[in-house]
Amino acid sequence: MTHLIFRDIDIIDGTGAPRTRGDVVIRDGRIAEVAPPGSIDSDARVVAVAPGSVLAPGFIDMHAHSDLYLLTHPDHFPKITQGVTTEVIGQDGLSYAPIDEAVLAVVRKQIAGWNGNPADFAFTWRTVGQYLDRLDQGITPNAAYLVPQGTLRMLVVGSDQRVATAAEIDRMCALLAEGFEQGAVGMSSGLTYTPGMYADTSELAALCAVVASYGGFYAPHTRSYGAGALEAYAEMIGLAETTGCALHLTHATMNFGVNRGRAPELLTLIAQARTDGCDITLDTYPYLPGSTTLSALLPSWAMSGGPDAALGRLDDPAERARIAEDVDINGSDGCHGVTVEWETIQISGVGEDALSDVVGRTVAEIAHERGVAPVEVFFDLLRRDQLATTILQHVGHEENVRAIMVDPGHMGGSDGLLVGARPHPRAWGTFPRYLSRYVRELGVLGLEDCVHHLTGRPAARLRLAERGLIRPGYAADIVVFDPATVHDTATFEHPQQQARGIQHVLVNGEFALENGTATGVRAGRALRLDTTKEETR
Repeated sequence: MTHLIFRDIDIIDGTGAPRTRGDVVIRDGRIAEVAPPGSIDSDARVVAVAPGSVLAPGFIDMHAHSDLYLLTHPDHFPKITQGVTTEVIGQDGLSYAPIDEAVLAVVRKQIAGWNGNPADFAFTWRTVGQYLDRLDQGITPNAAYLVPQGTLRMLVVGSDQRVATAAEIDRMCALLAEGFEQGAVGMSSGLTYTPGMYADTSELAALCAVVASYGGFYAPHTRSYGAGALEAYAEMIGLAETTGCALHLTHATMNFGVNRGRAPELLTLIAQARTDGCDITLDTYPYLPGSTTLSALLPSWAMSGGPDAALGRLDDPAERARIAEDVDINGSDGCHGVTVEWETIQISGVGEDALSDVVGRTVAEIAHERGVAPVEVFFDLLRRDQLATTILQHVGHEENVRAIMVDPGHMGGSDGLLVGARPHPRAWGTFPRYLSRYVRELGVLGLEDCVHHLTGRPAARLRLAERGLIRPGYAADIVVFDPATVHDTATFEHPQQQARGIQHVLVNGEFALENGTATGVRAGRALRLDTTKEETR
């Protein structure tokens, strides 16, 4: 194993405490010593660092969509170059474990816009444990997994819009428990995505009771971030209150025109619940637009039965008219209860190369050029791209982003999609953007506080054993960066750009990034919940 020493460097330890100056020795994948400058006599290789650099724990991405990318692109350049050493995957209630052959076919199609759908990729696992074992065969950052509630429902209930029976709920709970026994750290939901959104509160409560029994946490994408957002958050907080389940509000935000300036109302709701004893944290990304699939805008009834059933409805004139009424007049629950503003919907990626000319353009612009209603462009793209189209939604508010960012339970999560020609730049720039725009330029967070948000605090949420801090005995997941120059270069026009100012990244003591260059070393592994100790190995 590598034996290294960083000499006389500023250390930000991940606790939020002021930086110190010192030497840090790395041996056998761990931090062996942390001591005052010049006090360690070591024959370790001295790592050269740029003047003004700081050494900190590696960043933890609390909301990643790298479930396949970790395996198809194991060097994981977009995240390693941001300083990310651990990702939390299995997000938004839909992923690839646990699975069977029939459900795998549906999931691959339904979330192709999130992860791609490579025809030649071998899905050799079926259980959570087998998936984590596959990750252990060679990935660059570490990964922790959330059992996806929507996939559980698809396995047991199917994709139809109906209430689960008591026996079906028991079966979903058993599968969830198996996932925890095999190493999952929590459960996710996507409550604007089918079929997870068909679960009522009592069904979710039964599952959350299982999560609580294992000491994991529940990470819901709530039923709305637009009209009804506060009610949707209140439902999740109610689950935490009634089940004792730790709650992590993923990509917490208040979007669309109806929520401009309303973040303080959400924060008041959360603060009161904490006072009442609820364990609540949250993550955000430091951007205004959101990102999802174009098919997510469909009303929930239109997705009942799964992707093929939805595509069939798009071929039925009567069903198309009904969908058009929901998205343009009534407000689609897939669009958070508001009518779709087509000028805010920008195409970021397509599955079919023949449609590449629409990438980067809004649905409204395409409709104007074609001389048709925007909803007709919507239907056309969904059908021709087989639901694989991804979009940006320009619906956020800066005042809400800043207010939520300073919450005492806040952490960083990119929610980045790594497929498509012009994905959201958060996939490449989230963590440097926190350090540049919201620390150095705007002063919303202090540097040590921000590092705490991105390292020690999420490590505590994940119950990571001996990770997330610069301390002797802890895993050597480390980033070295220049706080004066670090910044994101990814833009909405050119999103796949390497961040600047990140010099070194180590995962389990091995260089993943050295002097700004990816090494190809795959020292990451799956981080499994130890259910006997309620911590993650």
